[in-house]
Amino acid sequence: MARQAFLVWLEFGISAALIVLAGWRLSRYGDVIAEKSGLGGTWVGVVLLASATSLPELITGVSAVAAANAPDIAVGNVLGACVLNLTYLVVLDFVHRKESIYTRAKQGHILSAGFCALLLGFVGFSLLLAQRIDGPSLGHVGVYSPAIVILYLLSMRLVFSYEKKQMVAYVEGAFERYPHLTLRQALVRFSLAALVVLAAGTWLPFIGEEIAQLYNWHASFVGTLFIAAATSLPELVVTFSAMRIGALDMAIANLLGSNLFNLLVLAIDDVFYLHGPLLSHVSAAHALSAMSALTMIGAVIVGLLYRPAGRLFRTVGWTSILLLWVYLMNAYVLFRFGG
Repeated sequence: MARQAFLVWLEFGISAALIVLAGWRLSRYGDVIAEKSGLGGTWVGVVLLASATSLPELITGVSAVAAANAPDIAVGNVLGACVLNLTYLVVLDFVHRKESIYTRAKQGHILSAGFCALLLGFVGFSLLLAQRIDGPSLGHVGVYSPAIVILYLLSMRLVFSYEKKQMVAYVEGAFERYPHLTLRQALVRFSLAALVVLAAGTWLPFIGEEIAQLYNWHASFVGTLFIAAATSLPELVVTFSAMRIGALDMAIANLLGSNLFNLLVLAIDDVFYLHGPLLSHVSAAHALSAMSALTMIGAVIVGLLYRPAGRLFRTVGWTSILLLWVYLMNAYVLFRFGG
């Protein structure tokens, strides 16, 4: 038992370490691509970096449903990553010592946060409905999946249109930070880092199944906490990398954009799960994560609109306190009662 536990956690640690290293490279070369192409910082965070850092969720989810036959791991990973990404805003608020991130961040983030809330509510509703009735489907794919894809593409279109107005100012104020790298070199190295993420992400669901069986834990709990924590590491790396170069808006946009892409991953997972609509074959406990993430994104929208400047003991604001409380409650309830 002890030897088996050591090996499975060693595998988990190696996979997580590979994702961290590759995630740091993704953030670095994603930033180079942003500079060389002249794209707006928020758009780069929402689309380019968010898509790249969400590759582990994509590959882990596809691997979970197509190879490991672990739909609860796949759905728990996606929704758990959404909750965890919003919890990273607490860390961001803590390390941003000058002022609350909500007083300085652009209110344009409300657009992507609003679409995230819309998708989370739709996914939570679809999941609960799928537990009650056999809803209409397109072959083995639930009808909610095309709707998720359409909403995601619409959100990207509107965010791009909004950010297009900011591009001129971004280009005029930019200075060359990577004169030794070309756009082509950055694209090649970005792709290599993505391949490492793909390999590590494919490995993760099998490790998650081993952990669940070893400790007799619920698969929804393992997927939501452990697998989601590992696959969300690139978001954490990118967030701190963006903070280090003073790109607060890119850091926030990456976290919100990653959540949008993660929800798109649910639709992709549904295509690869051949046993029927994905949400009809998972635990209803995942709806708790969807509602937790929805509550958290609501708090973020209020924070971005109200811009509270106060901090508790000069650490984090009340918005961050609420985000952390919801995350901890979600983790506790899933551990105790997750199906």
